[in-house]
Amino acid sequence: MQKIFIREAGRTGRITLQRPKALNALTYEMAIAIEGALDRWEAEGSVDRIVIDAEGEKAFCAGGDLSELYRRGLSGDFAYGRQFWSDEYRLNAKIANAPVPYISVMDGITMGGGVGISAHGSHRIVTERSMIAMPECGIGLVPDVGGSLLLARAPGHLGEFLAMTGWRMNGADAIFAGFADLYCEASGVPALIGELESGADISILADRTIDPPDAPLKAQLSTIDRHFRHETALECLRSLEADSSDFAQKAAAMARKACPLSVACAFSMIRAARNFSTIEEALAQEYRFTYRSQSDGQFIEGVRALIIEKDRNPRWRPERLEDIDPVQVEQMLSPLGDDEWTKTGGEDR
Repeated sequence: MQKIFIREAGRTGRITLQRPKALNALTYEMAIAIEGALDRWEAEGSVDRIVIDAEGEKAFCAGGDLSELYRRGLSGDFAYGRQFWSDEYRLNAKIANAPVPYISVMDGITMGGGVGISAHGSHRIVTERSMIAMPECGIGLVPDVGGSLLLARAPGHLGEFLAMTGWRMNGADAIFAGFADLYCEASGVPALIGELESGADISILADRTIDPPDAPLKAQLSTIDRHFRHETALECLRSLEADSSDFAQKAAAMARKACPLSVACAFSMIRAARNFSTIEEALAQEYRFTYRSQSDGQFIEGVRALIIEKDRNPRWRPERLEDIDPVQVEQMLSPLGDDEWTKTGGEDR
């Protein structure tokens, strides 16, 4: 089976991820194929809208395929990862700036790279099976693929909370946080896509979707804001740990398991991204970290512990958020000079 199915249904551009056994994890080749389709459709003017979905009931896309990134990085080949992230981010920007409606069906697990190819669309659908998260700090990365901008624009200090903990949102939470717009029962999605393929106006989305249930995170927002309003990630974590409620203790434990360097950097990035007006600004900041993530960060160790060997015992350096020197954060996020990310970078590959 091919990994991705790209076609046209009338005036609808269609993209379907086809790796259900791998939770539709996004490979480099899949990202390049999606970008190629977007470029072709724009050049030809052959479609009036784009719909992206995935096979299987478990996941839309559980993130990027990290096995090759790990293998290359372990051998000291950092250029592959840097090219991967640069090209992936260019795709994320094109989705955010698509000249026609880009409709994503975030049914099932949608994390990391999966958020990057869905949550920047103009019409973002979730279902009762949706589970959306940015858990990158848990593998020594930071929320990227433009996710830092989505987090920065979430209500209150929800963005810092989601980044530091990797908390999993359901569909209603995702709408509340600004990662999605529309709620549809999973059983109704095939018919909805069929109508769009048959040429129905996208205004039918409002008629075929329903009001979401109450968002659990909305009820916790005042608590989140109280703990995550502080000036540093460490102050936020200590505030959480001083709260004996089950919610705060669970969140604190999740943040403690994540890579301390990543947590500190993610916190700083989200605070900075609140002043950004474009996704390109966020992607450039994210690339500064991911560019260095293998050579100077903890990405290789995080993937080893959670994805490859699965011992779930990463040996972070430093081990605790208390031991992070602010200079380390500045170094990971400092400009890259000639290697800075731009949305045109790599297009002559």
